[in-house]
Amino acid sequence: MTIGRLAREARVNLETVRYYERIGVMPVPDRTEGGHRSYAPEHAERLKFIRRSRELGFGIETIRRLISLGEAESQSCCDVRDMAKDQIASIDAKISDLTRLRRVLQQAVVDCGEGTEVRCPVIKELGSNGRLAGSTESGRPQGMK
Repeated sequence: MTIGRLAREARVNLETVRYYERIGVMPVPDRTEGGHRSYAPEHAERLKFIRRSRELGFGIETIRRLISLGEAESQSCCDVRDMAKDQIASIDAKISDLTRLRRVLQQAVVDCGEGTEVRCPVIKELGSNGRLAGSTESGRPQGMK
């Protein structure tokens, strides 16, 4: 199959396919006599795996490890479990940060009242040097790295 068909089938951008090949998470396809890439069904499966892993928030290096574990003679479920646990912790931290951000913005909207204030509280909050309610000394919300 062509690169265009592969990209459509996996629901990714054509440049994404080239990028994944360049960084080595997609195997290099065979070439036709005319020099065009020729992809096999295994390429589509790999690309779908990568796309889904990215949707779930896994980074490229973790995806490399998952691919490697998936190709191993005997898969180590405990290694995959540990990577999934790390991803859950990351998701939980993001949820916490977004919840805190939501509270701050909701309060700013409430403070705005009818929108007739001379100095808009939302603009004031957005311009507060990144210091949200519950921020640490560094100005970052607690739990953000």
